Formats: sequence, structure tokens, C-alpha cells
Amino acid sequence: MLHTSKQDHSLLHRLIHVYPGKGGLLLNAPVEQPGLSKLSVIGLGYVGLPLALHFLEKGFEVRGIDSDSSKVEALAKGVSYLPDVPDNQIDAAIRSERFLATSDYSAVENSDAVVICVPTPLNSDHTPDLRYLHTVCRQLGGHLQTGQLVVLESSSYPGTTKEVLLPMLEQQGFRVGEDLFLAYSPERIDPGNKAYTVEQIPKVVSGVTAACRARIVQLYGQAFEHVVPVSSTETAEMVKMLENTYRFVNISLIHELLLVCDSIHVDLWEVIRAASTKPYGFSPFFPGPGIGGHCIPVDPLYLQWKAKQLQIELSLIAESERINNRMPEYVAGEILRLLTGARSVLVYGVTYKRDINDVRESPALRILEVLSSSGVNVRYHDPYVPEIELHGQRFRSVDLSEDQLSQVEGVVILTDHTVLPVQFLLDHASWVYDARNATEGYSGEARIFRLGGRVCP
Repeated sequence: MLHTSKQDHSLLHRLIHVYPGKGGLLLNAPVEQPGLSKLSVIGLGYVGLPLALHFLEKGFEVRGIDSDSSKVEALAKGVSYLPDVPDNQIDAAIRSERFLATSDYSAVENSDAVVICVPTPLNSDHTPDLRYLHTVCRQLGGHLQTGQLVVLESSSYPGTTKEVLLPMLEQQGFRVGEDLFLAYSPERIDPGNKAYTVEQIPKVVSGVTAACRARIVQLYGQAFEHVVPVSSTETAEMVKMLENTYRFVNISLIHELLLVCDSIHVDLWEVIRAASTKPYGFSPFFPGPGIGGHCIPVDPLYLQWKAKQLQIELSLIAESERINNRMPEYVAGEILRLLTGARSVLVYGVTYKRDINDVRESPALRILEVLSSSGVNVRYHDPYVPEIELHGQRFRSVDLSEDQLSQVEGVVILTDHTVLPVQFLLDHASWVYDARNATEGYSGEARIFRLGGRVCP
């Protein structure tokens, strides 16, 4: 049974500082309670590893747990598998003797808090796939200790913390809110984004009771500049759904407008730049070959699934999904129209966004599939992805050289990595199809075709 007392509310009041305005509750001062110092992070991917290293930098003793033995072995050797995390940061973590990577869940037994950062993908029928979360809860059984805080950071539909985690913890004999504390904080890691550090991004938090919420405010207040407590875990979960559904829907709008601009030869990129000069009521979104990654294409469908359980139809999300899903085929069709006799292209970039090595839900993969199945000789180059597999066929990244460019009809830019050699491509390719507007301001021998832009001479 959940337990909340006047003492819990008093503790929360001492832990937070309230600021007026739309931002809600912000914590930007040290907590008054004794600090937590030992943390376990389960899932050492794009969210978990940076989070673990951040807490380590704040003086915590951190245990990182992952079922992927190759990740554990790499970290033990001081080697990073994420572009955002340099090897020297891993090496320093290991040498500090306050960081340990392991696959053994017994590592949580000496922790003050356990943070869960495992994937929450979609099933083939676009319903929530929570098998990783269920596995973690089962593995934790027998290792959780009285007084610990359990935090879920994985993105999921509103209600997951109480409907999935809470019953599993109570089945293990804990009284959540009394001898074990359960909370939720939506991850806001943006891989490849150098503008904001982990510490600078405000952390939305809540707990299933006031005591649970006070405990997570205490934990995250020791590591982040701003902590934003909200009234319930459902609210915190809905925050993440809103953030990514907002982007999902607005990107779909831009993709629809792209079709119009391409047809009437209006440069959509110029339109967006001009519209962005309006000081209110407009936020810029940009076209691309589609949407990808572990959040934007997934989270709105988690919300859609939850709405269906409530017999509510989210038609805007459904239509946005349809629009965004057709973009890879549209881009592939544009490329096919450019091809003549040789029917060969070199694709630059297969990740879903720049400067990462993540190809999950990447529209580039679908574009490669369509081109290959249409008889096009496709090769690719991506500095972050040495090889990919599409329907049993393995592709390896080729060198980006004059010789390679001489063997293909043209080049397709699907990901605008920072190291993209735009001028080199324009000087040595016959034509370039640019799905990211990376060639703007450049000129060369190659003809330029831009997604959402006019043909350049």
C-alpha cells in the first residue's frame, strides 16, 4: 500500500525551492538532507552511460549494469562505444576506482539508488515492447535493499511506473513509499548535441508518493543544475510523450509542405529561415529523408497505444505517422529519377542524425532497401558505421575517394555529419542529391539537387 505522511510533505518542502512562472518547481541549490552517494545504472546505452559518468563526476560511486557483455568488456578496457563519450573519459572513470561495469545484478545491493535506462521499442504491430523492463525487474528480485530508491528513465506511456514497476516491486515484498521508493524521470539525452551538457538540461521528476518524490529530488538535486518536480509519475511520463509528439507532428507538417515546395520550385529552407524571423508564435522544424532514432518515431505511438486503451483516437498522430513514413520512399523516388544508364550511387551517411553511430529506425536504411531492390548498385560511406545488414545482405562502408566517386553516377547525402566533406563531393561527383541542405552556400562541378529546394545550376 502506498504511504504518504505529513512528514513526507515537510521533507519535500525542505528539499525544493519554488520559483514563480511557467517553469514549475526548480531546484538549483544544495539539498539540506544527507546526500546519497552510491548509484547503480542499469542499461549502458546512449542514456545510461552518459548518466552514469555524470554522477561519477559529481562524486558518486557508480555501478553500471548491462546484459551486453561486449559493452562491459569494452568499458573495462577503457574503450567507449559512443561517439559522445571519448575513450579518455572511460579510462578516467575506470582509474577512479569508483566506476565498475558489470552484468551482475548483485552490484545494486550496496547502492542508495538504482536508475533503469533500458530500451522501450515497439513490437512489429506498433504496440509497446516492455520486455527489457520486465527482465530488469525480474533480475533485480532478491538484490534490492530496504530504503533504496528505484528510478525509471526509459520513455514509456503514462502509467508505466505505477502499472508495471509498482506491482512487480510489491510482489517482492516491498511497501513502496515506506521501505522502498519508486520514481520516474524522463531522459532528455540528445546524442550528438554539443550545445547542452547533461548537467544543464533540467530534470523533470516525480514519485509514486510524496516520500518517493522527495527522495528523487534529493538524488537529482546533487547532480543537476535544475530539478523540476511534478505532481505524479503519470505527469512526468506524459511530459516525455508531449516533448516528442510535438516534434513528431511538426516535422510531419514540414514534410507535407515540402511536397508543395518541391512541386512549385520554392525553396522550403528559405521559407523556414524567413518565417523564423518572426519573434513569436513560430518554432522552426526542418525537412529530411524521414525520422529515426529511439524516441521521436516511437514515443508518439506509445501515447497512441495508451489512448486506444482509453478508447480515444489520436488522429493527428496517426496521420503524422503516415506522412513521415512515406518520406523514405519519396526520397528514393527522387533519386531514381536522377539515375540513367549506370544506375549506381554512393550514399553518404546511414545514421538517423549527425555525429552518432545509431541506425535505429534510420530512414537511410529504408532508402537503401528501395534503391537496391530497384536494381541500383548502392554503396555507402559513414564514418561512424563500418557495416550494416539489410535483409540478409551485408554492406560495408567504402572509402570516400576520387576513385569511388568516379565509379558512381552521383552522391546522396542522407546524414550531414560534421565531418561531411561537402566541397570534395561537389568537386568530384557528377551530381549530388542533398536531403539535409548541407550543400547550401557551396558550389562546384557537380549539379546539386536539394530536398525541399530548387535545382542549382
